[in-house]
Amino acid sequence: MSNEVTLAADILKEHRDSIDRLDAILVYTLGERFKHTQAVGKLKAAHDLPPSDPARETRQIARLEDLANEAQLDPEFAKKFLNFVIAEVIQHHKTHQTKP
Repeated sequence: MSNEVTLAADILKEHRDSIDRLDAILVYTLGERFKHTQAVGKLKAAHDLPPSDPARETRQIARLEDLANEAQLDPEFAKKFLNFVIAEVIQHHKTHQTKP
């Protein structure tokens, strides 16, 4: 194996190791986020509040788009990602609403 190929393989491994660490951070961060949203859902259910808050969701999407731009991440991707997370949270909140 040439030195260039060895160097490329080493660099590739470093990138993949970083990606693996970041994936773990994302999973644990989402886990922590969902712990809080579950608590919010239970609180809303206990006080007969609606499972979604469209005004807050709109603010959060705008905020995430700004953060995405700062992070040099495609804001449309960030918006799609947050919409996916919000939809999942609302489903969890609706589940709490239907429990006795």
